Amino acid sequence: MEFAPFDRRHYPTLAVEDGYREWAASYERVVQDEMDLRLLERLTKVPWPETRRALDLACGTGRIGRWLRGRGVGRIDGLDLTPEMLAQARAKGVYEELWQGNLRATGLPAATYDLVSVVLADEHLSALPPLYGEAARLCAPGGRCVLVGYHPHFLMSGIPTHFDRADGSPVAIESHVHLLSDHVKAAHASGFALLEMDEGLIDEAWLAKKPKWRSYAGQPVSFAMVWRLAEPAGGASNG
Repeated sequence: MEFAPFDRRHYPTLAVEDGYREWAASYERVVQDEMDLRLLERLTKVPWPETRRALDLACGTGRIGRWLRGRGVGRIDGLDLTPEMLAQARAKGVYEELWQGNLRATGLPAATYDLVSVVLADEHLSALPPLYGEAARLCAPGGRCVLVGYHPHFLMSGIPTHFDRADGSPVAIESHVHLLSDHVKAAHASGFALLEMDEGLIDEAWLAKKPKWRSYAGQPVSFAMVWRLAEPAGGASNG
């Protein structure tokens, strides 16, 4: 679903690669842990320390890779669209391999990963089936796909993914609205079953950092889903 009918701010809008190339230098000063890491902390259906090999799709500056390493995940690889983001991810020293590429068609070997993570990226895709299809291809049987996304409710409130340029002017990055049911349909079609879901609200922790968001208090701003890939009949369980 196009974001344009919901847009209330009408910022200049950049293509995804251009936007993250420009945002890379200030990204970690802007994105709050309440958006994604707090949701990851609350998940109970992912055996983090037992995960031997993980792929961080749209790894960005490496925030998620660093979090995964801190939870005892073994080998972590990463892929991102922009070299500027990858340079910051590489500097964190938590990834075994890093590649520049498109998360919808990575070219990486199939059935390789116990865990595929996708954090704050799905809203930049015009359609979800290619994302879930590629995640399913990359997951080993019984593997998990953990997706954290910008909540469609918040997008439909008129706020796109955006940042301030060096001169202070705001600019948006191309965004699309995907209903939660769109995720369910695309994931099910790719062979995933939903194990867990959570949603993050604009609460006092948020407002302490972004007091101007007081008018959005109580509204959902992000969500997390844990998917498990089906195993062949008679396959061993992965929890």
